[in-house]
Amino acid sequence: MRRFLLRWLLNTIALWVVSQIYPGVSFRAGSGLGDFLLAGLVLGLANALIRPLLLLLTLPLNLLTLGLFTFVVNALILYLVAALTPLEVHGLGAALVGAVLLAVVSFGLSLLMKD
Repeated sequence: MRRFLLRWLLNTIALWVVSQIYPGVSFRAGSGLGDFLLAGLVLGLANALIRPLLLLLTLPLNLLTLGLFTFVVNALILYLVAALTPLEVHGLGAALVGAVLLAVVSFGLSLLMKD
């Protein structure tokens, strides 16, 4: 349970950081802590449940592009999260850049929070 809560917190912080540094990914005006937490939760669930299925379905294309199609899958997950939460993604290109930034920020936060 502790690990789940930590991942949820890291996802929430990473989404907030990306929304602050990149204008292509933002939260609707008036969004509060609850909206950030909801987006972090949905992102975590999407990464745990939907992303593996998408990666399996796109495996041939992923192999053909030497793994670069994973960035597109990550962008689609971010786009899905934006459709379900107050997160706003301004186009597919913005989702791609936002997904890369989200991966970098999440990796950095994970390194900082190592137990």
